[in-house]
Amino acid sequence: MPTLGYAALPVPGGGQSPVVPADFAALAEAVDPHLRQFATDLADRVNKYAAAPAGTLVQAADGTLWFKTSSVADTWVTLWEPPPVWNLSLTLNSGFQEGDVDLALMIVDGGRRVELKGRVERTDAALIYDPNAVNLGSVPASCTPQELRTWVGACSMAGATTDAAGRLEVLGHATTSAYGDAGDLLWWYQGTDGTSWVDISGYYWLI
Repeated sequence: MPTLGYAALPVPGGGQSPVVPADFAALAEAVDPHLRQFATDLADRVNKYAAAPAGTLVQAADGTLWFKTSSVADTWVTLWEPPPVWNLSLTLNSGFQEGDVDLALMIVDGGRRVELKGRVERTDAALIYDPNAVNLGSVPASCTPQELRTWVGACSMAGATTDAAGRLEVLGHATTSAYGDAGDLLWWYQGTDGTSWVDISGYYWLI
């Protein structure tokens, strides 16, 4: 059967008739990999197109556009996605409240990374201080990493302390800790007398 165009589409010619079902099926199979496919979201894309050939283009309902780079693995690159929004919240433990900068989280990079922003302070206006970890609260279940994740958090330098930063941790599913459970946000700080607020801004990887 002759082929046509860059996609080498099979087109009946000569004495062949395009009404033969097998001819139409062959044409549809040849066209299909060159079409833009559709999925509701990332989970739907994985479910429908994990075994698709390399070169498959899939668009999500929100406009996200993925391009598959492997025919043997579920490997994609994101060509475009909507600007991320701060759409998740941190659950603070008793005794803590949101500070001057709003608390929020968002998941970016195709579900691989969590970004955080905002400040935490005590409800009684006392300093945040403990010789060990302070459990500030917990992230949503969707933001709990597989393993322990750590980043540097800024803090107030008011009062006696001159230390401007401490260590923030989110406990992962595979983490064992005496200071909390999976998804808990811990603050480690050795500055003199503690600090009046902690800025949690930063990011960590989910996987």
